[in-house]
Amino acid sequence: MIAFIDEHRDQFGVEAICRTLRATECGFITSRGYRAAKTRPRSSRTLRDEILIEELRRIHAENYSVYGVRKMHHAMARVGWEIGRDQVARLMRATGLQGVRRGRKPITTRPAGEPDARPDLVERRFTAERPHQLWVADITYVRIVGGFCYVAFITDV
Repeated sequence: MIAFIDEHRDQFGVEAICRTLRATECGFITSRGYRAAKTRPRSSRTLRDEILIEELRRIHAENYSVYGVRKMHHAMARVGWEIGRDQVARLMRATGLQGVRRGRKPITTRPAGEPDARPDLVERRFTAERPHQLWVADITYVRIVGGFCYVAFITDV
């Protein structure tokens, strides 16, 4: 609300903006309340956040801008800051800092340019009267530590 008034005060004036906002659902602030908010000293949290943001930016840049919240929290603790992981997350989100995500999403299917013209040899009946008569297969991928790998299954119906 204060930022909105600051942005438009030269064009409309503080009193007119406050009078208009009083009649809306978005909120209520008087011109006296606005002036009190502007003269109020900044909170200790705001002051500490400014210091921490600069430190977060410095540490993030020193580590090639790849650290996420968890590693930034550990890096801040190594430097000597007592700061919670959620506070690191809040400040990183506020400043637009984020870590690099590893890996890539596997491409499991590629759309065909034309309809599938292969014949359905079993006519969607997946039953067999004896062993070794009908075999079915499927392929999928499994995520592992090093990325992902493909797994193929071939089963006798």
